[in-house]
Amino acid sequence: MRLTKSTDIALRIVMRLAVAGEANPTTRDVAEVMGVQYTHAAKVVAQLQHLGVVEARRGRGGGLTLTGTGRTTSIGRLVRQLEGVGDVVDCEGDVPCPLAAACRLRRALRQAQEAFYASLDPLSVEDLVADPTGPVLLTLQLK
Repeated sequence: MRLTKSTDIALRIVMRLAVAGEANPTTRDVAEVMGVQYTHAAKVVAQLQHLGVVEARRGRGGGLTLTGTGRTTSIGRLVRQLEGVGDVVDCEGDVPCPLAAACRLRRALRQAQEAFYASLDPLSVEDLVADPTGPVLLTLQLK
């Protein structure tokens, strides 16, 4: 299974914010440090804000902070929300699969997808930034 680029960016952003402390970096700061385009980061931050994971404040003293919910949320739950519902393969696409009526693969892939998410369920953002990751995140500086 492969995550979308947006989900990858979202996970990197929440990890960076988890170690930011009182710094409250801006979206532009986080995008630069994490090596992603600002426009893409801004869309992802808006989505994370909508999910209640990130708080964004404008103006002097503003910036991004990880909410309490963001710190403790299950990574499996967050990835499910970011990825949305859907099967690993699109059996009903523009050209429907001729095996759709009798296929066992679709069910097997759905079970594998759920096993993937279930393996992420016990992890929180705090777990992801434990040593050695957290200290490495702190060394990332603006260019």
